[in-house]
Amino acid sequence: MSNENKPSIDEHIRHMHKDKMPQRDLWSGIEYSISEPVSSGAENAENKRFKQAPAYAIAASMLIAMLIGYVSFQTGRVESGQDLVMQMSQQHSMQKDALLTSLDGQPTTTQNWQQQLDELDQAAVAIKKALENEPNNVALLKMLQKIYQQQIMLIERVHAPAWQQI
Repeated sequence: MSNENKPSIDEHIRHMHKDKMPQRDLWSGIEYSISEPVSSGAENAENKRFKQAPAYAIAASMLIAMLIGYVSFQTGRVESGQDLVMQMSQQHSMQKDALLTSLDGQPTTTQNWQQQLDELDQAAVAIKKALENEPNNVALLKMLQKIYQQQIMLIERVHAPAWQQI
């Protein structure tokens, strides 16, 4: 670009119409629109409740597990693998029953969710049988815990409202 063109460009810029400029700063509104989702207060409260439900379930599970560990440590008794499996099963059963009771009456997104829950129950029974032979097998204990988590997640997803589904 040569210096001869520079004054003519500057001249054109000076003669541009200023009435084409917005009367206020638009960036603050654009930034707010991008960062804040649009929803009503009722939807926010409902959305917040469903987002917190899994967190409460996980917190309750962790609290019970820590309580069991603390009581076991305080009594000086080392839990055997079978005792741990029994406690995990009881804890899961209570958690599942409480979740199903709280979601009772809400519409479900699928019809065959009960069948899926039964299949997960059958997998848990198979893992428990394997744990009878190897009661301290950490991999099997983790698999059982994962099955229980999948059951809880299935129940929560099936009862989630349609607007929350992906």
